[in-house]
Parts: sequence; C-alpha cells; structure tokens
Amino acid sequence: MREKIIYIIAALAAVLLVRNLYVIFLSLPDEAQQGPIYRILFIHLPSAITCFAGFLVAGISSAIYLGTKNLRYDAIAVSATEVGLAFATVVLVTGSIWARIIWGIWWTWDARLTSMLVCWLIYASYLMLRGAIGEPTQRARFSAVLSIFAFTDVIIVWKSIEWWRTQHPGPVLSIRTGGGRIDPAMESAIYWNVLALMLFAIVLVMTRIRQEEARREIHGMRQAAHAL
Repeated sequence: MREKIIYIIAALAAVLLVRNLYVIFLSLPDEAQQGPIYRILFIHLPSAITCFAGFLVAGISSAIYLGTKNLRYDAIAVSATEVGLAFATVVLVTGSIWARIIWGIWWTWDARLTSMLVCWLIYASYLMLRGAIGEPTQRARFSAVLSIFAFTDVIIVWKSIEWWRTQHPGPVLSIRTGGGRIDPAMESAIYWNVLALMLFAIVLVMTRIRQEEARREIHGMRQAAHAL
C-alpha cells in the first residue's frame, strides 16, 4: 500500500514539474530588470520553502521521539533532515548563481545568506553526529536535541530579511508583503512549483523512512544473532 502511495505521489510530482517548467521557461516573459536569470527564483524560493518544511517535520518528529522514545519518529526526523539538507544545498547553489549575474559576486556575508549557510552547517553536523554514534537509542536522543536546537536558526533565516535590511532582496510573495511585490502570474508559478517540490520531497522522505526502518531491523537481527 505504501509503495502505491509513493508511486502516485511521484507521478503527480513529475506531471507538475513538467507543467511548471513549461510555464517558467516558455510561458512567462523575462523580468523587466533582471532579464531571463530571474527564472532561477522559481527553483530557489520553492526549494527554500521545501527545505524549511523538511526541517520543521524533523524538529516536530524529534520532539515526539523525546516524549515517546519511539524510534519510528527518529527515522522520520533523519529522513526529513536529509531531504531538507538536499534542498538547502539547492538554495545555496541557485542563490549564488543568481548573485553572480545580478550582483557580480558569488557570495557576500549578507544576513540572509550567512544565516542560511549556518543553517546548512548545523544540519550537516546533525548527520555527522548520527554517523559518529553507533548505539541507536543514544544516537536518536542526541540527534533529537540537536534537531530541535537547529530549528531556531530556520526561524532566524526566515525572518532575517525583516530583521536586517542588507543586500538580499526583501520579501516578494503577497503572503509575506500583503501584495504588490511580484506579478500574479509569476507568484502563481512559484506556488505551483512549491507544490511540485513538496510532493517530490514527500516521496524522498517516505523512501528514506523505509530504508531507515530496514536498517533498524537489520541492526536488531544482528544483535539477536550476537546474543545466541
């Protein structure tokens, strides 16, 4: 049953991505000031929203694990973190490409950029921590604490362009500004791609949860074999 759900969601994500790419590259016109490079926004911003959603799921699952000690929630947390970190990498790479064209530099120590890099490093350290601890219960406990702590930086990244007005552009979506910052057709394309990437992320997370559960079962079988 779970496999069928994964296949259905994957098919929906694929159809939406094809539809969105057609709209982004063939339907929407170039932006008046930025030209064609602005199209990277349709990958950059939805990837950011998707990675933050993944980190939120990881933080909630980590808190539930600490309360229940159920390792299934640890599996959800690590799966969501891995997928979120992959999308966070896309955010940093696409942002740097856009900055090179618009600002003439690959990187600057802007508040939004710096806090996003710190966020990436913290969640990368989460995965490194898990790799350094062999005992499942101890690994899950330490990882859960770090995941909950790490989400505070997600909030800082999200609010950074409101708290510090540095080089990074301000909010453009009407949900953040009350309207008027971006053409409605362009904003609609962003939301459609958020949906597509969210569905894609769900497929990846569900697949990783299955792998994590299988890994836990194998570990349990090895322990039972050693006890004989």
